Amino acid sequence: MKNHQVHSIRHMTSGEARESTQALLAEEPLSIRVQGKPYTVVMRTPGDEIAHVAGFCLGEGIVDAVEDFGTLAFCEADVNVVTVTLTPERSEKVPEILDRRGFISQTSCGICGKELIDDLRQATCTVDASPVAFATVAQALDALSAHQPLRKITRASHAAALVGEQGHFLAVAEDAGRHNALDKAVGLLFLEKNLDQARFLVLSSRISYEMVQKAARAGVAIIAAVSRPTALAVELAQGLNITLCSLARGEGLFVYTHPDRIQR
Repeated sequence: MKNHQVHSIRHMTSGEARESTQALLAEEPLSIRVQGKPYTVVMRTPGDEIAHVAGFCLGEGIVDAVEDFGTLAFCEADVNVVTVTLTPERSEKVPEILDRRGFISQTSCGICGKELIDDLRQATCTVDASPVAFATVAQALDALSAHQPLRKITRASHAAALVGEQGHFLAVAEDAGRHNALDKAVGLLFLEKNLDQARFLVLSSRISYEMVQKAARAGVAIIAAVSRPTALAVELAQGLNITLCSLARGEGLFVYTHPDRIQR
């Protein structure tokens, strides 16, 4: 299944109209089944499905470690369906999560900010990490676009990257959805049992509260993004001891929470 498709378009200007083609980002449903039952369907860009589901399960609290999976595989070679089974020990620990109709990474109608944060804090843990150099974070943000081949083709994908101690990219993923891109990047390292090597997260999108929640579940204490965070993301990050920063207009970084973790 391709991650992009070429379509015929008409390019119109004030002076002329001409026929052309354009690569468009693909988006397909991915069904996630847990313990033999449908759990959710997400719209995603095809690719890295197993890592995507692994990262999703970690972010939602379905698993805490790779060993919590009994199986994690495609359903009879159908890349649009991934099945998850848990070990008996894990399934006994998370019955309320398996029965949950909504996700901690999705806002319910009518829920207020305080209630949402209290709910998320129960599902995550406060993270901590030693400081990272300003130059390392800034350079990673600048380098992100070089790791986005799908964006170069379609101009439509989001990217998430987990970055190591010296600023080297450990895992990068692209997708139509920013949450999917993060789940994929986290899942790639999670399955390799290398999440502890990630020092910070780089995003091509804004920082929403869901991204903070997913970073906390992955144990990542610093999020750097091209766009600014939402107010709720800042409030949640403050409580979870996560540093948020974004590109400043012109030069530098805006740091919103726990600024001492970014060192000059």
